[in-house]
Amino acid sequence: MEQVVLTRCAGYELPQLRHRVGELLAPLGGMGRFVRPGQRVLLKPNMLAAKRPEAAVTTHPALVQAVGELVQEAGGEVLIGDSPGIGSLERVAERCGIASVAGALGARLIAFQTIDQVAGGGTFRQLELSREFLAADVVINLPKLKTHEMMTMTCGVKNLYGAVVGTAKAGLHLTAGRSRELFAGLLLEIAQARQVALTIVDALVAMEGDGPNSGTPRQLGLLVAGLNPVAVDLVAARLIGIPTELLPIEQEARRRGIQGARWEEIELLGEPFVPEAAPFRLPQGLDPQFGLPRPLQHLLRRYLTPLPAADRERCVQCGVCRDACPPGAITLTKNALKVDSGRCIRCWCCRELCPHHALMVRRSLLLRLLRGKRGLHHPSSSSPRGISR
Repeated sequence: MEQVVLTRCAGYELPQLRHRVGELLAPLGGMGRFVRPGQRVLLKPNMLAAKRPEAAVTTHPALVQAVGELVQEAGGEVLIGDSPGIGSLERVAERCGIASVAGALGARLIAFQTIDQVAGGGTFRQLELSREFLAADVVINLPKLKTHEMMTMTCGVKNLYGAVVGTAKAGLHLTAGRSRELFAGLLLEIAQARQVALTIVDALVAMEGDGPNSGTPRQLGLLVAGLNPVAVDLVAARLIGIPTELLPIEQEARRRGIQGARWEEIELLGEPFVPEAAPFRLPQGLDPQFGLPRPLQHLLRRYLTPLPAADRERCVQCGVCRDACPPGAITLTKNALKVDSGRCIRCWCCRELCPHHALMVRRSLLLRLLRGKRGLHHPSSSSPRGISR
């Protein structure tokens, strides 16, 4: 059984949060189970972009500090690293508060810059991942719970995409991003190529709506932890009302027979499991073709798939979206930003990384009608059954 622990916490005040993290890890054996004296322990938060902590885009610095202090108590050397989606690690860390945490801990901030090749676990024969990520003795995964326009939700598994060095992200999106299933498989192979020791989810304040960068913060007051990020993600998804059919990572994990992708393989510990009464609002750009036969999806792609479009009042033509677009589908002219619908792979990197939130979602009339009928913004989800608590 894959153990997943839930603990409630009212806020990010460090003394209380550190106590709660200790309670969270106690059923799993405490930090001493994962860290031995002298080990180099890499904390991998979500450091997507240079946003303040209250925006709920990045892992809150207080959680990073609480976990770092427990690592140091266990005798480990703390490293903090990531490959941000936009901007340098130093700038992102400064803005989101993690740089000051590194200073308080005496920890090193490590930018993922050097690429090493490792064997993939199936579809991808080789993966190019950060040497800094691979070289750590222990990796502790610290994701932020958010909605995600391409993958519906980003949590433990998706956070490990940060192990891909920034320059290689666009190439992988271009290779695997045309298919949600293929991209989900890529994420799972990254998670299996370098297994993390522990995943601790920052769900005190999560994000709903147009995540992972432009959504709305939502108070949950929860910490979630486990050894298996697939199992942690499944529990997190049900907490916020996202069912299996909207989660390509969970579906692909089931197809591959990965442990922790089914409720009967999970043992819940800690606080009682109580799903949110109102499911999270999902992103506007979410593909509404779930459940349609593949040939029909291909036939109707032009009429059903939304496209990014510029909000002319917000767009300053900074070029970030153009430079981040894996297939090069975005061009800038003197008067407008244009998206080539034939080349666009709907990965939504443009919306994810736009610093001005200037990319909107453009839908056809057929898509608007279908979306309203199927109610994709508010998926229903029943509570899991038969799970040991």
